Amino acid sequence: MQFIPENIIDAQAEAIGNPELFGERIKHFQEAQPAILAYLFSENFDLLTQEEKEYLIYLALVIWSAVDQVAPELATVITKSIDEKEEANWEQLKDVKAKQFRDRLDVFFDNYTQEDLLAFAEDALVHDEDKMVTNEGREYIFIALKTIIDCLEAA
Repeated sequence: MQFIPENIIDAQAEAIGNPELFGERIKHFQEAQPAILAYLFSENFDLLTQEEKEYLIYLALVIWSAVDQVAPELATVITKSIDEKEEANWEQLKDVKAKQFRDRLDVFFDNYTQEDLLAFAEDALVHDEDKMVTNEGREYIFIALKTIIDCLEAA
């Protein structure tokens, strides 16, 4: 998949802020990537608050929409791929000794092909002015978004 630049991501984030477009995009997302949407609604995220779950879905929709704009013929991601990518991401994070959230994520940026998508996920969780995301929820949401990006990149 070709590189997804920041300007496409920002344009999708702004467009999806429109409630009419949000419903249309979520329907298209469900049709195109049902396993990813099922993952987002799975019990994996039961520990998140309702606000955090909604924010996760919004962020995932922005990421998928940006990818869909550049690669509309992307293959459908399967559950096994999601499980494998998520496990690999948690494995990579477990050995990180840093205490600060942003420092803990540095390991994911080394030679990552979709750096702007990953930076979007990080920035959304670090610069959360409304404080929708708890400190506990940050890593879960970041790993979920990184997993989705990895799956879409591999599709």
